[in-house]
Parts: sequence; structure tokens; C-alpha cells
Amino acid sequence: AIHEAMEQQTISIAKAGITTTLNSRCSVLAAANSVCGRWDDTKGEDNIDFMPTILSRFDTIFIVKDVHDEARDSSLARHVMGIHINAAADMAEEGELSVAELKKYIAFCRARCGPRLEQEAAEKLKDEYVMVRRGHREAEEEGGKLAIPITVRQLEAIVRISEALAKMELKSFASINHVNEAIRLFKVSTLSSAKTGELAGAEGFTTEEDQETIGKIEKQLKRRFAVGSQVSEHSILGDFEKQKYPNKLVLKVIHAMVGRGELAYRMQRRMLYRLK
Repeated sequence: AIHEAMEQQTISIAKAGITTTLNSRCSVLAAANSVCGRWDDTKGEDNIDFMPTILSRFDTIFIVKDVHDEARDSSLARHVMGIHINAAADMAEEGELSVAELKKYIAFCRARCGPRLEQEAAEKLKDEYVMVRRGHREAEEEGGKLAIPITVRQLEAIVRISEALAKMELKSFASINHVNEAIRLFKVSTLSSAKTGELAGAEGFTTEEDQETIGKIEKQLKRRFAVGSQVSEHSILGDFEKQKYPNKLVLKVIHAMVGRGELAYRMQRRMLYRLK
């Protein structure tokens, strides 16, 4: 259904003897869980089980991960408790603009403003797209594989974002500043997701060679580390270092197994206990 809506801007309905096609000219905001319900850093693109024809139609794609962070968890808990504590008051806080004023402004922008790219901005956008495609090709030549394809649709996505930014300012043309901001948004969303699966990741995407090494490390850990036993993390890292395995990949496997509930930290995170 979402494929038809995004490709043809229509939705077909066949229910209770009624068959019809409705227009769906609107924005699409979609969310989905990863294959295992939780993002697994060791599985790379296997976390995503969508056809490229669907993924490539989204202007921006963000990978949202449940990272354990005490400060953020505390802030989120306070926010949720605040909602319940103040539920009886039922007072909606207004910002600098009321909801009614914001709706009028959006309607005015849609009706009166249809910006187009300036020539200089178009050249900047073309050069950026060619550079991104070059990086994509080099990654594939080195044996890597990007989970999210970078195609002409992403170029059109950046154009739409640039024009939307100009429309917010009621400008007749999208300038190079709008294009730069659109490119920044694209890089921290779709492009970062395609390369790493992490918005703040800097290690690059997981290559097939790394995934093979990760698989070997996990098999060795499970073979040498019986269920119900415990061993120090320092000892594990030392053993694998003697076998010339990179520490970062060993730690990635350990953290993934902890996340899956197969290992657990004990004694102030010095020891690892095998649960299953």
C-alpha cells in the first residue's frame, strides 16, 4: 500500500463491495522496527528488510537507536512523569506562535509561494551529488555494500528540501544557503544511515570482511565461554589480541551479545557472565 501511495500518489480501496482509487498527495512520515526489533551493529544492512524501491522514495531516513545513556534516560523519565503529574491540569503550552497562527502561515506559504533553485545553487547541488555517487562507487569497489541506495531520487529529495526551506522564508528562489542546509540534513540522515546505520558513527559501513571476522569472534566466544561461567573482559580482549583480532570488533561483538541478553556485566563491569 505504501509503495503505491509513494510511487503513483494514489491508494486503491476494495472493501465492502466498494472499489475505488483515492488521491494521496501528501507528505509521508513512516516508522518501522529493525528486523530483530532492536538495531544490531553486527548485522549491518541485514537490520533493514525493505525493498530499495521503497527506501529510495523517502527524502530523509534516520536510524533511531535505543542507546543506554543515564543522562538521556533520566531526562526522558522526568518528561514522562511530568506528563502524568500535570495531566489533571490539561494545559497546553503555547510557543511564540499559537497553533492557529502557525496553521495560517503554513497555508499562506503553500498557496502563495513556489520557489525554484537559483543557478548557483543548482551547480552546487550537482557537484555534491556527483561527489556522493563517486564515494558510493568506491565503497562498492572495496567490497562494501550500502543498505540504502543513493540514486537520482535522493537528488530530487535535496531539491525538495531546499525549496521547502526557501518556502518557509517566503523566498521566490532557493539560494545556495538553502541548498547547503538541505545537504547537511541529507548527510546526517539518509547518507549517514546508508554508510553506518548510526547518525553519529564515524567508522564507516560494515564491510563483508568485517562481518565475517565478527562472525568468527562470536563463534569462538560461544565455544570457549560456557553458559553459566564468567570471565573478565580484559582476559577476553587479551586472548583475541594474541590472535590478531581488532579490539574494536571484539568489543562490538561483546556489546551486541549483551544487548541480545546472551552476556551480562558483573562486578562493576569487570566480569562477563554467559546467560545463554
